[in-house]
Amino acid sequence: MIYLNEHIDDLDIESALAEVSPQRRERVLRLRSDKNKRRSLAVYLLLKEGLQQEYGIIDNPVFEFSPEGKPALAGYPDIFFSLSHAGNVALCAIGQQPVGADVEVLRNIRPELISYTMNEAEQAWIHAQPEVPMAFLHLWTRKEAVLKLTGSGLRSDMTTVLSDEKQYRIETVLQKDYVYSIAWWKDRV
Repeated sequence: MIYLNEHIDDLDIESALAEVSPQRRERVLRLRSDKNKRRSLAVYLLLKEGLQQEYGIIDNPVFEFSPEGKPALAGYPDIFFSLSHAGNVALCAIGQQPVGADVEVLRNIRPELISYTMNEAEQAWIHAQPEVPMAFLHLWTRKEAVLKLTGSGLRSDMTTVLSDEKQYRIETVLQKDYVYSIAWWKDRV
């Protein structure tokens, strides 16, 4: 299931801090800007909402981390999630199979970012689209969702991330101001 908050700026930090685990509260309080505090709280609260609605879990989620830094739910090895935030949007994907999610807000894209992160075919496709920034973010969120699914992170060669899309099922949603993608392993869907 997908949970989305398009109004992070409306989140009251103090009241949200009262709703999260001590682990998350400590992490949020280490953040300097209110914007980053709101983002961290928003994705956590979406996960909490998803766990309550989908699985009846009312406890605050507590995370454990893989050696690569990928978070998992302590005590719930069969529940998977992926969190992302950008601008004023927070996203949580949750389910009973591994999942990767990414959201990005529409913005200007530097040409060198396109050439650094996209292969030649992807670059040609982006430049053939009427809105280059939206086209770039369409592919970028797909790549990030796959990297989160696999646990690879941004240390991978971004130009090759989607070269074997047959392994994944990826859904991408384009909104007026943002784009998000969700990725799953195809053989487990």
